[in-house]
Amino acid sequence: MPSYPHRTTREDLRVPLPDGTELYARLWRPATDAPVPVVLEYSTGRLTDWTATEDARRHPWFAGHGHAAVRVDARGHGNSGGLPPTAASADALVEDGAELVRRLADRPWCNGRIGLLGTGAAGALALRIADRAPDAVRAVVTACPDGPHRLGGAVLAADGHTRATAHLADAARPPDPLYVGDDWRALWLARLAALEPPLADWLTAPAAPAPAAAVPTLAIAGWSDPAAATVLALAERSTAATPVRAVLGPWPHGLPDELLPEALRWYDHWLRDLDNGALDTPALRSWLGTRWSADDPWPSPGVREVHYGLDGPLRAAGTASEDRWVRVRSPQHTGLNAGAYVAHGRPADRPPDQREEDGRSVCFDSRPLPEPLELHGSPALTLHPAPAPPPSPSPSSGSGGTLVAARLCAVAPDGTSTLLTRGFLTLPADPDGPGDPYPVLALAPVGATVPPGHRLRLTLSSSYWPWLWPCADPDGFAVDPSHSALTLPVHDPATSTDAAPFRSPTLPLPPPLHLTEPLIARPERVTVHDIGRREWRTELSPATDGTRTHPDGLVRDEHTVTAYRVLTATPLSAQARTDHTLRLERPALGWDITLHTRTELRCDATHLLAHTQLRAEEAGNVVFTKEWHHRIPRDNT
Repeated sequence: MPSYPHRTTREDLRVPLPDGTELYARLWRPATDAPVPVVLEYSTGRLTDWTATEDARRHPWFAGHGHAAVRVDARGHGNSGGLPPTAASADALVEDGAELVRRLADRPWCNGRIGLLGTGAAGALALRIADRAPDAVRAVVTACPDGPHRLGGAVLAADGHTRATAHLADAARPPDPLYVGDDWRALWLARLAALEPPLADWLTAPAAPAPAAAVPTLAIAGWSDPAAATVLALAERSTAATPVRAVLGPWPHGLPDELLPEALRWYDHWLRDLDNGALDTPALRSWLGTRWSADDPWPSPGVREVHYGLDGPLRAAGTASEDRWVRVRSPQHTGLNAGAYVAHGRPADRPPDQREEDGRSVCFDSRPLPEPLELHGSPALTLHPAPAPPPSPSPSSGSGGTLVAARLCAVAPDGTSTLLTRGFLTLPADPDGPGDPYPVLALAPVGATVPPGHRLRLTLSSSYWPWLWPCADPDGFAVDPSHSALTLPVHDPATSTDAAPFRSPTLPLPPPLHLTEPLIARPERVTVHDIGRREWRTELSPATDGTRTHPDGLVRDEHTVTAYRVLTATPLSAQARTDHTLRLERPALGWDITLHTRTELRCDATHLLAHTQLRAEEAGNVVFTKEWHHRIPRDNT
């Protein structure tokens, strides 16, 4: 056991809300009689099993350094009371969180100052709670806060239905009788009856405004994470009253251990008034592939915009000089080598060599670079597309517009093509409708160094499956290279200092968790090409599969398979499905629960058609089953 400044204690407690609902909480705090600040992590995860291992590593570490660390199950989740919020009560999580902050601040062991901690959905929730209760919340540390479910107007296919299936399964889990007692079954049946799948609400929600910090915020993400853009947006909107410090590194989704000392320093400064240099750190520290860069302020004056015309510095091979328009028409399986939308650090999450994808796209290449090129920020592509033809009177043609998918790659002398960043845009289908004649496609932020001798390659495609749902029209689009240009954020290394690398602290060992892996493990990702049917199928299996036995006797068995299929010349053939099975057992109590959830999605020209199923079993007997059908508009941007 590592040594920390304070001995720690742990206890479970319930925090009552004004309506009588009690939230289940686990508290680690330093063994002292003096009031201390609170680091609060409030989540829809389940603290007695799903997040138990990480909780047992990180929260005692915060407590050992002088903070009371509190992990709380949200309403209707885990061992908390109440019903899971629906679309009509979506703000309930935020209201509960704000009330939870106030009640913890009044505890005699708290000095009245609260810091919020969250990753993913909980990271986005922490920002919203701080905005609702800024007087009690003094600081936020948010890692990879969740973002939108549409990209450039296109509907997200990857991750969305999978996450919706997991979300439904998590909310359907019963309270644990070891912690709740005999009331668990009545609470569970009420919870099941109140459930609604979230996918339709996610996809029809209006676009959220750019985030801003309501209190001092430390924002963290990996460059490959969808949240990188949110982290940069927070850094750009930093003010003297609500400072933001941002870190972007080479990490997968989550809060890396290396950043825990930075989080502690942030909390110590704002919750304990320690003069520890937290505000002396630069606005943005980022990994650029070869070094850590420190930039202050952000946006950095050391980043300049460099324009690459698509008929000059970047040029398409094989395009006749007298042909004004370059036609882009991609097979529907373009995008199979995209990698994971949210990377969790597994080998199959990373995009492989992009040469196959390049072959399904139109490529614009530069000459070999004479010197290293540091990219630091958000590229943009200005396009001059050809006017869209009048829409077909056929009811199957739809009006969803045309997808433009752009990738920026670094091509090595041996031909290896490495993905740097990508972005998407939906061109309007109405040729007479309003809009900029030169639309701008925003690519995801990038931090990378392209070595000398490599070429830059911009690729354009009209599909990107299974990341995005295909447009109804397979004819693609045409672009005029002479009026189109790529703008890159080029960083001058001389204008920034090198930041020190981050070091992982010594964390407590978590309670032992026994994992029994399947005898025949499914591949993380497998793709099948049925040549006769001209069909491409992809299956994904997460690393969470397997049986885990927890120290308190809980046995958790989980299996998930996500599958995608598309016919290479038929965009409306695209289908996606996720099957999730979870079994929870307490052999000593004779408690045995199984949950089966499935989400199936297909599309027509104007809608996504979603079919969701839930079946709950107790000791092998079905106690609840329900199906939902939704038609989700595709043009609700």
